[in-house]
Amino acid sequence: MITPNSQQSTILCVDDSPENLELLGELLGKDYKIKAAPSGQRALKILEGDPLPDLILLDVMMPGVSGWEVCEVLKNSSRLKHIPVIFLTAKTDKMDEQEGLERGAVDYITKPISPAILRVRVATHIKLKLASDFLRDNNTFLSQEVARRTEEATRLQDVTISAMASLAETRDNETGNHIRRTQLYVGALAEHLRRHPRFAAYLTENQIHTLVQSAPLHDIGKVGIPDAILLKPGKLTVEEFEIMKTHTTIGYNALVQAEALLPAQNSFLQCAKEIALSHQEKWDGSGYPQGLKGDDIPISARLMAVADVYDALISRRYYKDGMAHEVAVDIITKGAGQHFDPDIAAAFLEILPKIKQIADSLADN
Repeated sequence: MITPNSQQSTILCVDDSPENLELLGELLGKDYKIKAAPSGQRALKILEGDPLPDLILLDVMMPGVSGWEVCEVLKNSSRLKHIPVIFLTAKTDKMDEQEGLERGAVDYITKPISPAILRVRVATHIKLKLASDFLRDNNTFLSQEVARRTEEATRLQDVTISAMASLAETRDNETGNHIRRTQLYVGALAEHLRRHPRFAAYLTENQIHTLVQSAPLHDIGKVGIPDAILLKPGKLTVEEFEIMKTHTTIGYNALVQAEALLPAQNSFLQCAKEIALSHQEKWDGSGYPQGLKGDDIPISARLMAVADVYDALISRRYYKDGMAHEVAVDIITKGAGQHFDPDIAAAFLEILPKIKQIADSLADN
């Protein structure tokens, strides 16, 4: 652990009087490294280099650049503002002392100098400076470490999500890049709608990130559907379709159980639960599993519905060939206000070039 050590500390003494600089050197030179500047200009020139001093003793009344002006430069510099300044001056008026402290100095010592007072006050502010540096350096390290570990956790979460989603897709491998495409569709729709008055409060930057992370889990419940139904090459019977519909609640319940293992509610899993359970709901209330209608359907699920249906239409499956992009777009258009939230369907049409680019770049072989 780094600890304050005055033997390593440097003091920059700034005074236009050679006698004063010599005196400061004699009084402080045994305990500190001393740098001397005979003017404000020279002091600022020294401060352009490294290493920086740990404390500055600064005269006020100097020709050219005054001590007030030097202090102002220091306090306006992100690189120099942490260096404590003690004004060392013949200006003894209380108003001058107040002005010096208001300008950012940590102390104000009047001339003639009392050696004992000078040493005590310098020692005090050197210790405070070193302690402050220690805390700031450790806070910087901790912030960087938190950022690094957060990034690692996010990467691990993304990999885990992909692995979980792939469990469902490996049961139905003709869907190929469906997971990645729908994830990107949802992200593109959310970004386009983030300033829409109906969605702006919900679609924050963090929420959009959560939506994109959650989207791959929309069909996680398919792991619970029997192969005879999931992989059936023909049309499902009424009874089989009722079983297929349960993939929404299977996925939701699986995520609920996963969430129960966490010490606190997780915003990512909350969003994933909404999408898994409600992405088959329809705007007019004719969807499943709950028959939700209009704004009762979570926004996350409404976004997923448009993305999922479009991709299902253009994708080849066991029981059908993929449709042309134009045909799928026409179905989305006609479904606005019935199957889909009309504003989300309108946004889909407004970003068709982006949607088509995603579909083409990740097309299944």
